[in-house]
Amino acid sequence: MSSYLRRPYTVSEITRRIKGLLETSLPTVWIQGEISNFTWHSSGHLYFTLKDEYSQLRCVMWRERSQRLFFTPQNGMKVLAQGDITVYERAGQYQLTVRQLQPAGIGELELAFEQLKERLRAEGLFDEKHKRSLPEFPQTIGVVTSPTGAAIRDIAQIIGRRAPWVQVILRPTLVQGEGAAADIAQAIDEFNQYGKVDLLIVGRGGGSLEELWAFNEEMVARAIYRSRIPVISAVGHEVDFTIADFVADRRAPTPSAAAELAVRDRAELQKLVRLLQQQAADGVLRKIKDAQTKVHALVSSYAIRRFEDSLEQQLQRVDELSGALIRGLDHIVVGKIGSFREVAGKLDVLSPLSAFQRGFCICQRLPEMTVVKESTALRVADMVKLRFKTGSAFCEVESVE
Repeated sequence: MSSYLRRPYTVSEITRRIKGLLETSLPTVWIQGEISNFTWHSSGHLYFTLKDEYSQLRCVMWRERSQRLFFTPQNGMKVLAQGDITVYERAGQYQLTVRQLQPAGIGELELAFEQLKERLRAEGLFDEKHKRSLPEFPQTIGVVTSPTGAAIRDIAQIIGRRAPWVQVILRPTLVQGEGAAADIAQAIDEFNQYGKVDLLIVGRGGGSLEELWAFNEEMVARAIYRSRIPVISAVGHEVDFTIADFVADRRAPTPSAAAELAVRDRAELQKLVRLLQQQAADGVLRKIKDAQTKVHALVSSYAIRRFEDSLEQQLQRVDELSGALIRGLDHIVVGKIGSFREVAGKLDVLSPLSAFQRGFCICQRLPEMTVVKESTALRVADMVKLRFKTGSAFCEVESVE
């Protein structure tokens, strides 16, 4: 009878009790399975199902965990998931709240590397048509690396020995750990904004895959790709390959090799200059000898002799024509002089100066200086200027007749 009197559980109550039992009795677990129904929500949370041939388990991975993933989970991918069994009370379902997620059978970083490499290759970031030529004689080289590592010492030493006139500008960056990729990408962008650098070397010394991982980040690859300045990647040792190597215009196996790629050796340049000087001198001498041979051949040729005879005849003809021209000009000049004298005599008669010679003067009313031609143009008290052959007189009109 008492069993009938016991108060029944509500759905919420029994769900909470099951939740308490499950979550306290099961420690953190590792589960292997195949991903299905994968969703990367706009909130950043991951929702998916882990399954094997007999069962399936709903999983959730919150944003603060998912943003630490180096690879992109996909349906059909076999993974290892570490997490806690929890109960989603609203649906009455148990699920795995995932703390860590990694590919089964291959490292997380190796998978992330291959995924990003294939995606960027498909976009064309590795295509040879995008590769820029390195400048033959750079004047300023920018270096993106750690200020305390061996890479910058090797680069500066080799460039200083091979091409001491080249300026090296270091942009110190992190080269591993949190924030390194963003720092490297920003440094590349800053050099492009600065604009006074001919070539960039981006790299660091050797290390593990984890230590070199900043150079496998997408943001670094895209910064190299959009750089207007040619980029040499110099990451790690000869056996190390990074995403940066595939995108860069040239890949150097080590930072030291990058420095040798960047500048030509001084002794090599001196040898090249001497060779070019000798080639130029030899070329000039050959041209002079060829010209001399052609001149000698022309001078002794029949065509030159005929040209000389023709030239003498033409010069004689020029003398004849110039004599006739001079005689014709003399005749014309004499005629023009006579005409000029006749016109000058007529102008002399008409000139006001001739009137002055005969005792006349010019009367001008002041202040406007108009010429007075008749007495009616004047009034008593007007001021006038009388201009003579030599000098002038100013008068006041007392009467007009």
